Amino acid sequence: MTAPPTRTLPRRRRLGWPRRVFSQVLLMQLAIAAGVAVLATGLFLAPLSSQLDDQAMRRALAIAATTAAQPQVTDDLVASRPSPQGPVQADAERIRRATGAEYVVIMDTRGVRWSHTDPAEIGRRVSTDPSDALAGHDVMEIDSGTLGRSARGKVPLRDAGGRIVGAVSVGIEYDSVRARLLNAIPGLLAYAGGALAVGALAAYLIARRIHKQTRDLAFSDISGLLAEREAMLHSIREGVVALDRDGRIRLLNDEAQRLLGVGPEAGGRALDEVLGAGRTTDVLAGRVEGTDLLTVRGHRVLVANRMPTDDGGAVATLRDRTELERLGRELDSTRGLIDALRAQDHEHANRLHTLLGLLELELYEEAVEFITEVVGVHRATAEQVTEKVRDPLLAAVLVGKAKVAAERAVALSLSPATSLPDRLVDPRGLVTVTGNLIDNALDATAGSPGAAVEVELRAEGRTVVLRVRDNGPGVPAEQRELVFTEGWTTKEPPAHGKRGLGLALVGRFAERIGGSARVGTGPDGGAEFTVVLPDALSEALEQDLDDGGHRNKTVEEAR
Repeated sequence: MTAPPTRTLPRRRRLGWPRRVFSQVLLMQLAIAAGVAVLATGLFLAPLSSQLDDQAMRRALAIAATTAAQPQVTDDLVASRPSPQGPVQADAERIRRATGAEYVVIMDTRGVRWSHTDPAEIGRRVSTDPSDALAGHDVMEIDSGTLGRSARGKVPLRDAGGRIVGAVSVGIEYDSVRARLLNAIPGLLAYAGGALAVGALAAYLIARRIHKQTRDLAFSDISGLLAEREAMLHSIREGVVALDRDGRIRLLNDEAQRLLGVGPEAGGRALDEVLGAGRTTDVLAGRVEGTDLLTVRGHRVLVANRMPTDDGGAVATLRDRTELERLGRELDSTRGLIDALRAQDHEHANRLHTLLGLLELELYEEAVEFITEVVGVHRATAEQVTEKVRDPLLAAVLVGKAKVAAERAVALSLSPATSLPDRLVDPRGLVTVTGNLIDNALDATAGSPGAAVEVELRAEGRTVVLRVRDNGPGVPAEQRELVFTEGWTTKEPPAHGKRGLGLALVGRFAERIGGSARVGTGPDGGAEFTVVLPDALSEALEQDLDDGGHRNKTVEEAR
């Protein structure tokens, strides 16, 4: 037995609040425009009814006052008796027809009518209390009487001597007041409808603009995109800086804060105010153009790229290249040492061949003399360095640079004024500065006849003064201010990256500890770099300069 086929009912579309930003904004603005139109209409109609009532009562009061001011009416009231054919009734009807009032009632001090629209009411007491008017007060009110509801005005009637002899009551038909109000409503609604139409058109135009700017996304989509954007920006290991058209920081993720050394309070402030003057600021602000621009911030080497945005701002990305630059420099140094070792290998082979020849010729004394001379030259160089530079790391780098210089046919020597105790606070930093300056000097002089580099390291209290001189081409005077800025170089870039950072790192290191770095002209016409590092030595007592054991150990390490 087969089961009956099941019918799939079509899914009904659920009615509810639309998801798209365009639709939601349009509906909200239409609702606001309609609400404002209805509210404005109501606020206008509410006082309009009261104003019409007040105008009707004042009109009735004015007619009554005008009637009471006529001496003939007072004289007729005093000289006659209430009668449908009497002079008072005639005067009242004349005034009623002339003014369009519903009724004009003249009464005596007892409240008895002397005139009325219905002659049968003449001689009877009025239906409403006339005491205020007979007491000498003007009265305006909306009240109901024998003729129905009306707007009324009552005034006292006085004779020539000012004595109250009666009162005048005038009524304006209340239906006419309501008719005026109803007649005003269509025009008012027409104005409200026009305003609503203009509001709807404006709402549609605004919604269309929002539709284009939000690319027809739903509010939930926008919220999700914002959450994803925040999570992505703060999780990536690349600095992101967003700027507005005025150069103020609009966004700064965690990595950018770390690389630039600023906090979240930098948001909303001008870039120049937060970072100060310098190449990093110029690169981020777009004053320096290009891709993969190198800059130094503190002790960090950064690679920056900047992309303008449609609103006049820009987004810049920062990558930390410090470790890569350090490895690249180590690679350059390693290559230099390898070249030096390769040359030494050839030299060592030549020496062994010479020694072998001397032994085969049985020239033993000459062989001993040859070995003693070769070993003595290297030992003398190491001893000369360690006698004047007591820090083992700095002495080792000087000995190593001396061997590299020898292989490149450059004479590297220490100045007679060199004297540095083993009390360096940051020996690695000074090693970096010294190595960079010596490398630049070797590059500038290598290949020229009589190439020479002189290094001077001396202590002045707790201050270390480093001076490196060479007899190369020197630095032109107009370029000396640019030497310590990122990207300045006269060399070809290496295989691993770009140049122009060594001297920049030297200058930043000196500035970071309150020192200075400058370049001038040496005695031989080449360049002379001078770096002053205050408080670079500790306050410990200077070690004994005759500590031979420590010096010999350093010599062996340097060799």
